[in-house]
Amino acid sequence: MKSQAVVFNSPKQLSLQALDLPSLQAGQIEVAVEFSGISTGTERMLWDGSMPPFPGMGYPLVPGYETVGRVVRSASDKGVQVGQRVFVPGANCFTGVKSLFGGAASHLMVTEQKVVPVADHLGAQAVLLALAATAYHAVSGGGQQAPFEAPELIIGHGVMGRLLARLTVAAGLPAPTVWETQTDRFSGAEGYTVMQPQDDPRRDYNTIYDVSGDGSLLDSLIQRLRPGGELVLAGFYKQDLKFAYAPAFMREARMRIAAEWKRPDLLAVNELVHTGRLSLDGLITHTQPSTQAGSAYETAFGDASCLKMILDWSANA
Repeated sequence: MKSQAVVFNSPKQLSLQALDLPSLQAGQIEVAVEFSGISTGTERMLWDGSMPPFPGMGYPLVPGYETVGRVVRSASDKGVQVGQRVFVPGANCFTGVKSLFGGAASHLMVTEQKVVPVADHLGAQAVLLALAATAYHAVSGGGQQAPFEAPELIIGHGVMGRLLARLTVAAGLPAPTVWETQTDRFSGAEGYTVMQPQDDPRRDYNTIYDVSGDGSLLDSLIQRLRPGGELVLAGFYKQDLKFAYAPAFMREARMRIAAEWKRPDLLAVNELVHTGRLSLDGLITHTQPSTQAGSAYETAFGDASCLKMILDWSANA
């Protein structure tokens, strides 16, 4: 059986290829993909070749870790049922290509334990669970320790920044301030304030969460911390980071890195969405058929008005 898959042959060289799917093994399910999201963080770096050395890195590769589809076959008589809509955080089912992260394809073979059942009504919005889990992890620590302090200031009003702000508000905590420099992204705030950095006079933030991925901001962000304040690096950065030591020293600043989400984070945000405490509305701005993947990636990475691009795989059903 063949699966149509997005393949990065080399940086900025993309094609849609028919790849062989392996036989279904015990404990596995086959998922017919409905939608997959394009990540403007790690996936952009895979696309343009700027990704730092990373396990599984190399070309050609199948990207994608934001996938939703329906189970069409199962090698198990319990657990996830045929017909169930599931979120798939990537796959490793193709030979001859790297699978980092392997989810941008029309059909996937994955272990049953890898997927998470999602509500039918979510549709394409279910692809956003990966970003929601990433935002949740930045505060929760993956359920491996006591939660961290929530953000008072968030840098960047893309999807990640919006989800982090929504999660903070949903938790009943004081609404954060969000900085954004692109006017196209000022709208869409739900219960919090978005402003340009130069319009914010505060220099006593206790917690600043950077989700912009712009390492050049560190010095300016450190200067906005109160003494003993914490800067959380929750984006993904292409280059080595550096900052002026003296201002950080004078503030006795703390710095923390938030890594990728863990399964408890994914389950937690799925429950928040299911119960209506977290809304995913208004975050998907663009959708293109998978047959136009090339132009979809160009738009996702080049159009500031594009918060989240979705590939629709229905033509490959």
